[in-house]
Amino acid sequence: MQTFIIGLVILVLGGAAYGGLCQRVFAPDDRETPAFTKQDGVDFVPMSKWKNSLINLLNIAGTGPILGPIQGILFGPIAFITIPIGCVLGGAMHDYFSGMISVREGGIQMPEMVRQNAGAIVHKLYTVFVCIVLFMVGVVFIYTPGDIAATQVFGYSGSASEPSTWIIYSVIFVYYLIATLFPIDKIIGRIYPIFGAILLLSAVGVFIMTFVDGHSLINVWDPWMLNGFDFAAYFSSEHFIPAFFVTVACGILSGFHSTQITLVTRTMKSEREGRFTFYNMMLAEGFIAMVWAAGTMAMIGLGAENAGITMQLTDGGWAYFANVGGTLQQISATSVVGVVCKNMLGPVGGLIAIIGVILLPITSGDTALRSLRLILADTFHIKQDSSKKRIFLALPVFAIAYIVLIFAKNDPSGFNTIWRYFGWSNQTLSIFALSSILIWLMRHEKAKFLWIPLIPLAFYAFITCAYIMGAKIGFGLPYEVSLIIGGAFSLAICAAAIIKGKRDSK
Repeated sequence: MQTFIIGLVILVLGGAAYGGLCQRVFAPDDRETPAFTKQDGVDFVPMSKWKNSLINLLNIAGTGPILGPIQGILFGPIAFITIPIGCVLGGAMHDYFSGMISVREGGIQMPEMVRQNAGAIVHKLYTVFVCIVLFMVGVVFIYTPGDIAATQVFGYSGSASEPSTWIIYSVIFVYYLIATLFPIDKIIGRIYPIFGAILLLSAVGVFIMTFVDGHSLINVWDPWMLNGFDFAAYFSSEHFIPAFFVTVACGILSGFHSTQITLVTRTMKSEREGRFTFYNMMLAEGFIAMVWAAGTMAMIGLGAENAGITMQLTDGGWAYFANVGGTLQQISATSVVGVVCKNMLGPVGGLIAIIGVILLPITSGDTALRSLRLILADTFHIKQDSSKKRIFLALPVFAIAYIVLIFAKNDPSGFNTIWRYFGWSNQTLSIFALSSILIWLMRHEKAKFLWIPLIPLAFYAFITCAYIMGAKIGFGLPYEVSLIIGGAFSLAICAAAIIKGKRDSK
């Protein structure tokens, strides 16, 4: 338990100190924001600080800070330290500067930010890459909440053959269409505060009950063994570096966040709201990630015999098992959510928490598709000042998404393949944003602070390259070879960004 508490201290105190440094480096002022200078009643709409903050939290907090830590904690209690450190130095910094640069430059979307800083060639690559990622987010964040709702709320099987499955998916689709077409303050601005309250109360509830019930959370200095599961063996066999950082993903750093943050930059009333809206909301996501990591470890400590989880080795590796209808059965990481909620919060509180978990991906999926529409509009110079023009872009995207969803649902390995590529590509997106931040700082006479984005840029360039080189879904190279290639790639990316920054600052 002490390691978990230390991690929380790092998150809170480290976040306060480093967030203050990032704010001083950027130096927000009182100039008019895009919400006023470009007000259009659709996307550029002034909204209050608390609404923007909750909207941003829900935009960025999809299934990543829940399903990622549920799987990431299997690497051991070191997760309680690496999550907050990575969040403070990487994720929150990435979110803050991505948002603040967008505000300062007129509410530009990330492709334009990349073009202005990294250049035309990188911009073209990023635009294609980010559209694919946003599209996959939309598909994944229909599948995940749809299945949780079907199996844990309504009691259906969630199989592809059941009409109820497709009815639930279709309802989410309809909501996404409404959310991506209507003015941001009419739909998102009105219902997100309610969703935000459910999200935060769910996380806080699990957090409190972890202490109240006295659950077993092992420390980094303890033997890494709990209820028959050897965390140390998993740490070694699954290659903590780079696999852990791709697995936990959004709880530490996410490139997807930069695509969502630029939506909120168009509704902020003041630059001075940026630290709370961007940096602190990422700290909140880090807290959510730590809570779910702790909740999962607590359930492993209880074991299936006590309504928790038992880890067993299967042909596909270590898997979660729980008592389902009196029988020990293998369950997915998604189902672990239900085990944690119902065990810690009881039937009623557990159901409310599960609803919060369902809302998390939905409130990221809708804004992902909204971002995709805006990026396509900017790319092809299609104005979005009428419903007809917005429908023209949205409907084809939704039609293709539904086709991909059908494939993922009917192919046993379809969704797993999409999810794994999404996890890797999500982290890879951050390389574009971090490079752009570094170059922007150098262009604006802040070169002495380039180390702030350089640290996470170097690390994640290495992580993402090494992962895809060694993973089965990638090139499948030997582990040591993948690390060497990852290191070389990291050096090349960092050198290219610094050289571009020096050239532009002359």
